[in-house]
Amino acid sequence: MKVILTQDVKGSGKKGQLVEVSDGYARNFLLKKGLAKEATAQAMNDLKNQEAAKKYHADMEKKAAQEAAAKIEGKTVKITAKAGQKGRLFGSVTAKEIAEATNKQFGVTVDKRKIVLDTDIKNFGTYQVEIKFMAGVTAKISVMVSEEQ
Repeated sequence: MKVILTQDVKGSGKKGQLVEVSDGYARNFLLKKGLAKEATAQAMNDLKNQEAAKKYHADMEKKAAQEAAAKIEGKTVKITAKAGQKGRLFGSVTAKEIAEATNKQFGVTVDKRKIVLDTDIKNFGTYQVEIKFMAGVTAKISVMVSEEQ
């Protein structure tokens, strides 16, 4: 009997999968406990529509990430920081500060966890930073740290 799983079932499959199981297992366990529904024409149509909607949303999310990446690719984010002795900063410039500056200067919202810093930014100067929006969508920007006046 073909059924569509409504929840993950160990040994049978994941939620939303179409699986072939024995009639007794389907009637006495899966259907009775609400872990699956019978694969009727209507249920199959619903499953196809859900998969199409999921694919559409993933495509739209990727397109938005690509647009955001293109908007800031190669740009320079300017950050000012307080100076200590010998041109060193008090503390360091963090990913959170870079994300806030990117949002303020270019209007692109960046999650601080998506910013890849090669080294800690503890001195004035220009640093290359990579922002990973999602798998396969990245942008490289420059971060220019200058002294606060």
